[in-house]
Amino acid sequence: MKVISVFNNKGGVGKTTLTYHIGHALSEMGNKVLLIDADPQCNLTIYSIEEEVIHGIWEREDRFIDEGFEATRKAISPGEFSSINRSTRSLHYLVLPTEEGTGDLEETPPPYKITPSLDMIPGRLSLHLFEEKIAARWTDLYRGEPLALRTITKIRELAEKYSDVHGYDYVIVDTSPSLGALNKSVISTVDGFFIPALPDLFSLYGIRNIGKALYSWKEEFDIIYQLISTEKRKSFPSQFVTFLGYTIYNAKRYSSSKNEWGLAEAHYNYAKQIPQTIRENIKESLRDHLSEQQLISPIGGKEIMLTHNTFPSMAQYYHQPMWKIPDLIPSGVDAEHINTLRGSSDKYRKTGPAYRNFAKDLMSRIALLGEV
Repeated sequence: MKVISVFNNKGGVGKTTLTYHIGHALSEMGNKVLLIDADPQCNLTIYSIEEEVIHGIWEREDRFIDEGFEATRKAISPGEFSSINRSTRSLHYLVLPTEEGTGDLEETPPPYKITPSLDMIPGRLSLHLFEEKIAARWTDLYRGEPLALRTITKIRELAEKYSDVHGYDYVIVDTSPSLGALNKSVISTVDGFFIPALPDLFSLYGIRNIGKALYSWKEEFDIIYQLISTEKRKSFPSQFVTFLGYTIYNAKRYSSSKNEWGLAEAHYNYAKQIPQTIRENIKESLRDHLSEQQLISPIGGKEIMLTHNTFPSMAQYYHQPMWKIPDLIPSGVDAEHINTLRGSSDKYRKTGPAYRNFAKDLMSRIALLGEV
């Protein structure tokens, strides 16, 4: 099992859409996949699950979040507590005992089942409270304080625990665009990450920011690793996170363009600067498993580079990957969408092979992590 993340310091690049569709593509290729929504804005959860279902999950947890986990646990019957843990729980609920500094859950609540081979641990808007605890306990890592270790590695621990129970091949952790404490703990403890980027100035600066953050985070973890005992090191992955590459995503299509990616010249010029920006800002030790061709080439090449226009909005509306939307016609879609979807059915379906080809390239890069 490998834990990966899709990460960019810049919002608006389509990261949630990409993560959702990668999860589906990997699962359709015979893999068992878990999505973990660690973005306090919960965009991946909203994309994946109907609003009434999300409300049902959150409502049953409200008392634990509002009044405290341990206090609520003591106030309700053992039977009720067990019943709550036999249904899907949000990420914040799962980390709440660690946030409060009490014992871990004895039971592992089932993940939300999106498809038979694609599961999810949904997010919750209150996750920012856990981020505050991560920030407050960070300096205690240097003393090897057990609660600090548990807090910083908790999401990684959940990925491993759920994989032991459910046999996942890949766990994908969705994150916010922030460089704050929560993402610091997530990105520093996953196995690999890649960057989706728009071909613009802001993505270049986003990569620079990520590179600087990674340099600082790795220095901290190297110091912590040396200070803590061998036994406590087992809480961390065997090595610091590895860079898997980048992809151009959600770029505008220009039919008159003469370059190989079909981008407007101004955008193409920015896109061609991405590999050099990576070389200059992401340490070689985090990417030295990639060949020169893998470093300069977007993951999946041109497969999913160009915008899908309104297709992602339809995917979110119906909580289905783009390529499955035509299969809902006619009874599974709103009447006002039927003609539009019928006219574009072939284009919707073609996104499936494109995302699966992207996933193949991504899997080949993830496979290299076992060789590092």
